[in-house]
Amino acid sequence: MDLVERYLEAVQFWLPKAQKRDIIAELSEDLRSQIEEKEAELGRKLDDKEVEAILKHCGPPLVVATLYLPQRYLIGPTLFPLYRFVLGVCLAGVIIPRCLIWLGFLIASPAHRSYLHMENLWSTIIFFTFFTTLVFVLMERSGVKLAALVDFNPRKLPPVRQPNRISRCSTLFEIGGILVFGGWFVDLFWPRGTLNLYGVGVTVAPIWTTFFASIALLTLVTLFVACMNLVRPFWTRSRALARLLCDAAGGFIFCLFLRSQVVQAISISGVDAEKASKLTGLLNSGMAAMLPYAIAVVAAIVAVDLHRAIRVGRPAMPPAIGVQAGA
Repeated sequence: MDLVERYLEAVQFWLPKAQKRDIIAELSEDLRSQIEEKEAELGRKLDDKEVEAILKHCGPPLVVATLYLPQRYLIGPTLFPLYRFVLGVCLAGVIIPRCLIWLGFLIASPAHRSYLHMENLWSTIIFFTFFTTLVFVLMERSGVKLAALVDFNPRKLPPVRQPNRISRCSTLFEIGGILVFGGWFVDLFWPRGTLNLYGVGVTVAPIWTTFFASIALLTLVTLFVACMNLVRPFWTRSRALARLLCDAAGGFIFCLFLRSQVVQAISISGVDAEKASKLTGLLNSGMAAMLPYAIAVVAAIVAVDLHRAIRVGRPAMPPAIGVQAGA
């Protein structure tokens, strides 16, 4: 029985002092019962290999010891789903914007694509992961009870989400915003040699006529889609794709505008020509510098639109158990 004694001593090493005696006594009795049953079955004493097989079946000493210990967590099962959600939001807020801006620099200015330093990104990820984990560990250890877990009220649960439904109120605001923007845009930026922008004369390149027509057309298409959403307040595949194409085209036109140096000259009353020329150069260089960030924003908008178009094409979720249609 030397193997059994050695096995019990190895298990005992991992047990807390206060419980060692009782647990080892229980485990010893269990092992001796298994050996006696096997000996009665075979009609003889077990040899070392057969005892070894029984001990292997029980498992390594560390694993066996953990079976007798209470479960311990840094973050318990109650808080863990919330911890995973919060950590995911924090990391998404760190990683996604940086990657989108890096994409913008990669497309608009490859020479500056090193903007996204991986060392800085990893240190930021580690920072947010460590402190988010620390907060939840402290909550777990202090026994903090969240109000939503203590005073649960089914009537306060949010309504069932209908992701394809469109709020008529938000659609009305959208239509109003498009009409206001359209009137302002046409009145102020109608193609002509020199635009009068609130007392500032801006001479634009001939390509501005193309930009103006493209923006006006996209505004009309977006207005049409918004009106359709008002009449039929739910997303369909065709309207979701139309919104995706409009936003993608609008983003492309805006990014192209930023790098086209449309502004050729600026004239301001009381400002000499040399200063006005410097101001024109600063304006054009400033718009060019905005290009990587504009690409990042456009990429995010297109990603949201693409997700909507894919979601609309999926079959609807079945109703919950026990809920009858039309009830």
